[in-house]
Amino acid sequence: MLKVTASGAILVLALSAGSAPALAMGPDAAACRAGGNGILVSVDGFRARTGNVRVALYGSNPAQFLARGATLRKINLPVSRAGAMQICVAVPQPGRYAIAVRHDVDGDNARGDWSDGGGFSRNPSISLMHLKPSYDSVAINAGRGVTPVRVVLNYRFGLSIHPVNG
Repeated sequence: MLKVTASGAILVLALSAGSAPALAMGPDAAACRAGGNGILVSVDGFRARTGNVRVALYGSNPAQFLARGATLRKINLPVSRAGAMQICVAVPQPGRYAIAVRHDVDGDNARGDWSDGGGFSRNPSISLMHLKPSYDSVAINAGRGVTPVRVVLNYRFGLSIHPVNG
């Protein structure tokens, strides 16, 4: 099933063997259908239902993790009205990857906005003193087919950074 929404995002019903269907969003949604290679990123824990969410894919070189211009793929979408967002990111081949997610709350694309949220694959703890986790703490192995990854967003609350619910 392929459907184009008013916002232009492509929605695809992604099926994986033995599991319930998941709604995949974004321009790479077809990669999360049977036969494709993709990472299905479930982004959850939004503080507000405004702005945009960006999912960035990094390759297997730890030195390029979070380096400007080093992403293999970036997907930007408007934040959905409710629930976790299921965003598919196509991967060129099975391998080791890292996912970084940014919630641009006001949609202005400004860097360093303290109201924005963020998270990483494998959900490492971050703090004001340690905003950038190590590549090894976030790296995942994506095989053939669809690899599910859950990212819980973190936001600044005073002098700490943590998910909305904890």
